Amino acid sequence: MTVASSASPARSPAKSYGARPLRRIPRRRGDGALAAVFVAPALLGFLVFLLWPTLRGIYLSFTQFNLLTPPRWAGLDNYVRVVNDPVFWDSLAVTVEYVVINIGVQTVAALAIAVLMQRLTRSALLRSVVLAPYLVSNVVAGIVWLWMLDTQLGIGNQIIGAFGFDHIPFLTDEAWAIPTIALINVWRHVGYTALLLFAGLQAIPGDVYEAAKVDGASEWRMFWRVTLPLLRPVLAVVLIMTVIGSFQVFDTVAVTTLGGPANATNVLQLYIYNSAFGRFQFGYASAMSVALLAVLSAITVIQYRMTRAGHTDLG
Repeated sequence: MTVASSASPARSPAKSYGARPLRRIPRRRGDGALAAVFVAPALLGFLVFLLWPTLRGIYLSFTQFNLLTPPRWAGLDNYVRVVNDPVFWDSLAVTVEYVVINIGVQTVAALAIAVLMQRLTRSALLRSVVLAPYLVSNVVAGIVWLWMLDTQLGIGNQIIGAFGFDHIPFLTDEAWAIPTIALINVWRHVGYTALLLFAGLQAIPGDVYEAAKVDGASEWRMFWRVTLPLLRPVLAVVLIMTVIGSFQVFDTVAVTTLGGPANATNVLQLYIYNSAFGRFQFGYASAMSVALLAVLSAITVIQYRMTRAGHTDLG
């Protein structure tokens, strides 16, 4: 006697649950052309305003060129002159001093503002107020602060004098000029940097802080053991961006001190500009620009590796 089996044959998961098999969506013929149309403006801008000037500048760095006559090949003469130029090295030292002050103060202040916004309030109005100085151009900010910090008539020195202290020559003294310019740019950029860090803080899961509170961690301990390690990739990228931008400082110096007093604020970008458009030494100015590009590339690579910007501690 045979018993009919009641077991039905095995079915595939797709048939068992009524799911339809995945089908490849065909690409329409016009998609590639449409994508090219959208990419073309950005690509054209990159080629015309970035790639071509860079290649042209590298070529001119090997020539003697004064804009009035055709470029004349000079080999490595401009680079030898850069190495032996004391003004170039002095300008580089001034620029490094500016970068250290600007990045140090700006990063600490921006991180503090970002953490306070994250932990205390997330008001959109507060974020707008923090970002407001960044909407002011560097030239306008430089002129306003130049008036405010004038040794005799500036409101800053008027307040200092009201407290019985001597007026401070913020922008006319060799010791005060670079720190003052650095702090002016801190005031302008700190809000933007803080919002970048604030965006990075949003990616940290809230349950990490809840677990730390359960373990009895204080706010200060959570900052050092939770916030900083998990924020490290974003902080590293922000540092790379701000360092590159700080090395290219120009407009604030140009409208406040013009490199003075006694070349105390003669940053590298200003020296390059004066060499090119003041003395028409475009070949030499191009060589200094290429040298600055090499310095920034090396600093970026070192920063990226030291901060492990491409890795995160989030599981």
